Parts: sequence; C-alpha cells; structure tokens
Amino acid sequence: MKLLNRSITYVSISIFGIVTIWAVVFYINMLNEIKSSIDEGLENYKRLIIENATQDSSLLKKKYFDESFFTITPISKEKALAFKDTYVDTILLMQDADDQAPEEEPVRMLTTAFEIDGGYYELKVANSMVEEDDLIDELFWDVIWLYVILIIGIVIINNVVLKKLWHPFYQMLQHLRNFRLDKTATIPQVSTKTQEFQELQSALQLMLQQSVRTFEQQKEFIGNASHELQTPLAIVLHKLELLIETDSLSELQAAHISEIYETIQRLTRLNRSLLLLTKIENKQFVTPVQLAFNKLVKASLQDFEDMIAFKKLDVVLEEEAEILVAMDENLAHIFVSNLLRNAIFHNSEGGKLYITINPHSVTIANTGSDAPLDEEHIFTRFYKGNPQIKHTGLGLSIVKAILESYGYSIEYTYQDTLHCFTFRF
Repeated sequence: MKLLNRSITYVSISIFGIVTIWAVVFYINMLNEIKSSIDEGLENYKRLIIENATQDSSLLKKKYFDESFFTITPISKEKALAFKDTYVDTILLMQDADDQAPEEEPVRMLTTAFEIDGGYYELKVANSMVEEDDLIDELFWDVIWLYVILIIGIVIINNVVLKKLWHPFYQMLQHLRNFRLDKTATIPQVSTKTQEFQELQSALQLMLQQSVRTFEQQKEFIGNASHELQTPLAIVLHKLELLIETDSLSELQAAHISEIYETIQRLTRLNRSLLLLTKIENKQFVTPVQLAFNKLVKASLQDFEDMIAFKKLDVVLEEEAEILVAMDENLAHIFVSNLLRNAIFHNSEGGKLYITINPHSVTIANTGSDAPLDEEHIFTRFYKGNPQIKHTGLGLSIVKAILESYGYSIEYTYQDTLHCFTFRF
C-alpha cells in the first residue's frame, strides 16, 4: 500500500473513532438537555394543575389520561408526606388524528403529591417525547452526513494537498530507482522547502557518494587482483611445466612438482572464481540481452561430449518450450556450463542426465551419490558434498549469484535417487 493511501486509512479510522465518540457524547448531552427541558415543563404543568384544582374541585376526580395528560388519585396522608417527585420515561396509549386506534407512544412522566383542603392526592403529569425521537433520528443522519463529508474532504486533501506536499519524496524515490553505481555519481537535486526532505536528500547524497567511492575501490581492487595474481600464477605454472619436462628429475621429484602444479592450477581456478563472484555481486556486467536458452543448453552439451562419452552417461533432453532469457551472454554460458559440469562430474559411470525445459523453469537432474546433499548449504561458498574431491566449491555459488542478479531463483531437491536443480525464470 502506498504511503498516501496508508496515511489516509489511518486518518479515516482516527476520524471515524473521534466522530463516533463525539456523537455518543453529543447524544447523551442532547438527551439530558431535552429531558431537563421537558422536566421543567412538567414542573410548570404541575403548578398550574394544582392551582386549577384549588379553584375547580372537579379536577380532583380525573383518574385517567386524556387530552390533558394528567391524572389525580386520592392517597393517604402518610404516603403523601413520604412522597418525592419522580421523573420517568414510560409508554402511554395515545391516538393522533391519523391513527385508527390508540398506539403506544413514549412519554416523560412526573409523579408528585399535593394537599388541598385537608385532602391528599397523587398527581401524574405526562408529556409526549415523540419530538425527541425525531430529533435523535435527525441527529443520526446528521452524523452520517458528517462522516461522508469528512471522508470526501480527506480524499480531496490527500489527492491535492498531501500529494503535492509529498511530491519531493516521490521524486527522490524515482531518482533512487534509476540510480546505478556504475553509471551515476549523484542523484539530481530535488527542490523542496521541507526541512525533513532536505535532510533526507543530504543523507542520501552522502550515502550514495560513499557507495560510489567504495564501488570504485572494489573495482580497482578486482582489476589489480586479477592482474597481480593471475600473472604470477601463470608464470609459476609455465616454469613448473618446463621443470617437469626436464630429464634430470627423479621420479619422486617429478611427483612432488606435479602435486605443486595441480595445487597452483586449483589456486588459479579459485582466484578466477572469486573474482567472477565479486564482479557478479557488484553488477559489473553489460546490459542483458535476449538469449535462446535451448540453443545455449545444446551448445554446452556439445562442449561436454567427451566427458559424457567417457562416463558413458545417458543424456535425455526434453524440450517442452522454447525459452528466451534476458541475461549477459557470458554469464548465461558460465551458469549453464557450471550446472552441466556439476551434473556430469558428480554422476556415476553409466548414469543418467535429464534436462527438462518448461515454459517458466528448467530442471537438470542426475544420478550420483545415494544420499541427498545439504539443501541449506549446497549453494554456499566452498561447500563440498564430498571433501575428497578436489574442486573449488564455488561452482554452485556462482550459479546462484548469476541467477539472483537477474531476479531468478534456483533450488535443489533429491527425488527418486536423482539430484535435481531447478531454476525458474
């Protein structure tokens, strides 16, 4: 969810809660005000009724509610003296002009007691609360409309005011998306008067300058390492080759020199692999191009024809689709060759090699050891399923680094005595 949408969600929820609490408090206060006003009117009715009853004794015989909304009932002196005025909400049967029969209506009722000429009476005075219900209903719809207006106002503010306010942030974000260490030294300046955005821009510029400086230092180191290490190693290998060809060497000396020669060769391969990994992780390769993956696999298989024939492997290539992948051509060849070399080298003599090309994935499966490899560490550097085998342990690390640099994935599984490597585009 975008920042603006997330902010409007939180603001809307907050306003909804605030308005809801406000509506409840406003309703309670309004209800108390209405009842207080009605109670004052009932108190005035009580005074008028008692005054009229003093002048007209026939009112003292009114024992049911009619259009005058009061009743008077004789009571004992003890009950009258102990009586306290009470105000309650209750229901009375009432009939309006448009009602065919009396209907229940809410009323506010005052119950009190008074004395006239030595007689004690209970007085009940009622006042209709129908107008209160109408007022509450009107208040409810007013709150609903308030919600609607607030939400519309928030959306307008979000899309006009806040969007303009956050525009420098989104500009910086777009510049960061387009930033490349090997192509851009700094990001363009964004014009803003907001202090936080100015500080953010300064921090980004400083961080990117440090990243570019580190990247350049790494590139320089890689170049120096490639030259300073590969050249001496090549010289050592050449001199060892000349030394091996010398006739004056004893068999033991030749054996020792041969071991040193193999060790230097492994060191050379290790150096090249580490340099390649560093270059891949630093994204020091050209822009990817569209490659026909099927042709790449077939070409790599031809490169390993001698090794396949030597191990008497049965190779099965299933092409369910023609795949085009966006990769650097050299890297594509390296990762396919590494996987095939791994599947051939670790295969058993007379074993099977299956290559299945699907529309969105490729699986390379081979026979070999009867036990599965460590799925958690198989793609880590210097991992060796068999410590006795002399290789760098970087082949699968290079494969994973190449695929991940293009957003692809690879996984290892062991199924039906087959070691399976599946990479998805």
